[in-house]
Amino acid sequence: MLKLGNILIIGDSYSTFPGYIPEGYAYWYGCENHSHETDVTKKEECWWHLLESEVDGKIVLNESHSGATICNTERPTIPGTSFIIRLDRLIGQGFFEKNKIDTVLILGGTNDSWIDPPIGDFVYDGFDAENKKCVLPAFAYLLKTLKRVLPEAKILPILNCDLKDEITDGFAEIGEKLGIPCLRLKGVAKLNGHPSIEGMKKIKDQVIEFLK
Repeated sequence: MLKLGNILIIGDSYSTFPGYIPEGYAYWYGCENHSHETDVTKKEECWWHLLESEVDGKIVLNESHSGATICNTERPTIPGTSFIIRLDRLIGQGFFEKNKIDTVLILGGTNDSWIDPPIGDFVYDGFDAENKKCVLPAFAYLLKTLKRVLPEAKILPILNCDLKDEITDGFAEIGEKLGIPCLRLKGVAKLNGHPSIEGMKKIKDQVIEFLK
């Protein structure tokens, strides 16, 4: 059995379900407003729950917020929810001192592809407020920060299929540069832009196969 230890998930709507993400976070799956748009109706059908049930590991925190971008160019209705803002908040709250994390699974970039923030250049140092508003620098900041606070952890960026090529290819290049290989998802079935039951299984299967 694949050993993942204590797991941290950082994600967007694809990884949400009420009661299994921080209180007050927006969710897509399990929301009545979206019930007619998906066949996923329970947590047992979500990729992260399927994963947890098949590996030797435990999800310590599912830090996922529906609609969240990785970069700080966010949806105006949900400010302060970007992946890098939430990671910085965890650090500030002492989360990583209080919790041993062995595996980090990052599934994001979908909203960065959908709402058209600036892509930016490849930046690996000297991050500032302006380049954190851009997709590629923000992703590099995310990975470098995780490497700094979790030097012994396995970090896996999961790249959604159907994103803009410049985002997918850019993320993969950044991961390679930083020594953090990315998983490029393939053939994930979706309904209304979100993984269906079959798509959730596909994500779980590809994550496990990649980590093996």
